Amino acid sequence: MAVKMRLRRMGQKKAPFYRVVVADERSPRDGRFIAEVGTYDPTKDPSVIQFNEEETRKWLANGVQPTDRVAKLLAIAGITK
Repeated sequence: MAVKMRLRRMGQKKAPFYRVVVADERSPRDGRFIAEVGTYDPTKDPSVIQFNEEETRKWLANGVQPTDRVAKLLAIAGITK
């Protein structure tokens, strides 16, 4: 089972808000997930990026692969492997 850290879209139409979740790669984008590790709000100026740093580092140490967008958000937040 491959596990990925990816964005889960929330919010209203034309007003996206994302939660950063750890999920099985086979589950749908907004479907079942294992853990929620952060949030991302691109509608604010500047964008708001928040992570539960301890839990995020734990998942990355366990081998979770972040998607491209989540990897960029992690770099902006200063969280690396």
